[in-house]
Amino acid sequence: MKRLTRKPRSRQAAGRQLVILTGLSGSGKSTVLKAFEDMGYYCVDNLPVELIPIFAELHAAGEGDFARAALLVDAREGLQLEKLPGLLKHLRQDHPIILVYIEAQEDALLRRYSETRRPHPLGRDHSVRESLQHERALMEPIRKLADVVIDTSQFNVHELRHFVNERFKSESKRPLLISLVSFGYKYGVPTDADLMFDVRFLPNPHFVAKLRQFTGRDTRVRRYIESFPQTGQFLKRMRGLLTYLIPHYIEEGKSYLTIAFGCTGGKHRSVMMAEWLKKALERQGISTRVVHRDIDK
Repeated sequence: MKRLTRKPRSRQAAGRQLVILTGLSGSGKSTVLKAFEDMGYYCVDNLPVELIPIFAELHAAGEGDFARAALLVDAREGLQLEKLPGLLKHLRQDHPIILVYIEAQEDALLRRYSETRRPHPLGRDHSVRESLQHERALMEPIRKLADVVIDTSQFNVHELRHFVNERFKSESKRPLLISLVSFGYKYGVPTDADLMFDVRFLPNPHFVAKLRQFTGRDTRVRRYIESFPQTGQFLKRMRGLLTYLIPHYIEEGKSYLTIAFGCTGGKHRSVMMAEWLKKALERQGISTRVVHRDIDK
């Protein structure tokens, strides 16, 4: 992911900002555009590519009562979209345009299309999967020019809008949303984890009859796991590692981080660890979300 950069331009009126949003169909572009609108941006959906230079000139000159503007351009433009990379390279010689590219993993996009039953904008003659693959190839030259890439696979609508608001409301603040996932190895490992901790070395409450029916959210289970010295040692070392890593991830421009904890069944030890880390990180002002993937299996 590229860092967000600002280069002063003599032709750009002070305090003015132009953002171009683009990306894959079904990735949440409209939700992102709405988030920009809520932050006070003047928003235009599906502006024809050929009109972008005119809009950029008007905006840079201070025409119109909008200091900050966001334009959404996507596959609805058809073949005209192929002109966007060259147009951007030309415009950026005089305008500090920020390009935000929004995407999601293929399985997430297929699920969303299945839920909405909407046709893909590239046509009805192909399957959704084929259209998505064609669109991804079509958009790749544009993606390479992006200042910010947002993968929405793990976001719901509310989380995405919150993330965009936190990411763009202040140039000096670079938020990092951390997803904490508990899982059971018997059901397979999560494919999207950035960091994964195997906590099967800890004593298993499953073998304690009075604790088996509860989960790692229960105080009795937490106290049982914490009663062993290796638990305290692990928590201390893990916290130290993350205290070191997280600032570097933020500095590098990483927008989200998925940390997974795995135990045998995904009900006790991994759940307890995810809940413990959530509280520890939120005390430091770091946004977190927790997903207990296998807790009910």
